[in-house]
Amino acid sequence: MHVLILGGTTEARVLAGLLHDAGRVRVTSSLAGRVAAPRLPAGEVRIGGFGGPAGLAAWIREHAVDAVIDATHPFAERISFNAAAAAATAHVPLLALRRPGWVPVEGDDWHEVASLDEAARALDGLGDRVFLTTGRMGLAAFAGCPQWFLVRSVDAPEAPMPARTEVLLDRGPFTLEGERELLARHRVDVVVTKDSGAAATAPKLRAAREAGIPVVLVRRPPVPAGVPTAASPGGAAAWVRAGRG
Repeated sequence: MHVLILGGTTEARVLAGLLHDAGRVRVTSSLAGRVAAPRLPAGEVRIGGFGGPAGLAAWIREHAVDAVIDATHPFAERISFNAAAAAATAHVPLLALRRPGWVPVEGDDWHEVASLDEAARALDGLGDRVFLTTGRMGLAAFAGCPQWFLVRSVDAPEAPMPARTEVLLDRGPFTLEGERELLARHRVDVVVTKDSGAAATAPKLRAAREAGIPVVLVRRPPVPAGVPTAASPGGAAAWVRAGRG
């Protein structure tokens, strides 16, 4: 069996390891190539796009792929819908691996929005010093904002971006102690993030709660209609072992 994992996440790397170590499954992980030095998973790896749904469907056929697992970031909406269209065209099963989203607890001051543009508009009246952890690809939505921004990303962002910006290059996992220190040192009074659901980046939410700092949280897009989901790499591996792939 040949399984194509559309990856780039921690869960994708774990899943590739589970399938590769179990044997009897050929695993190919596809990475978008947006990170300069990605952590490579076990098995075969390809880097770069497919050229849309038609190109992905052609690759699936050419390489005799038996099943596709979309283990991309919960906000990688375009590739998820391309995967659904390509899997349908190539007549192979598709599973979406999606880590559970974050759930607010008592003391959280969350302001949920549907997009980065809404997040930028929501900042008015919430704070003047923003800790922005939405990734380097969506900074244009905040380019016109007057607030000061601390932008944390794995690779250096490019313009357009807010006029008053300090860039912090770092990669998770992050510790609670480190997030507390960061918020205090930079006098952050509002956090903007996406509901990625990752445990590695969740400490910032607790640190914000402890400090009484509001959080603007961008809701994740839905999984394409009709695509089954798994909440963990183990669940996705069980889907493959059950012969659904």
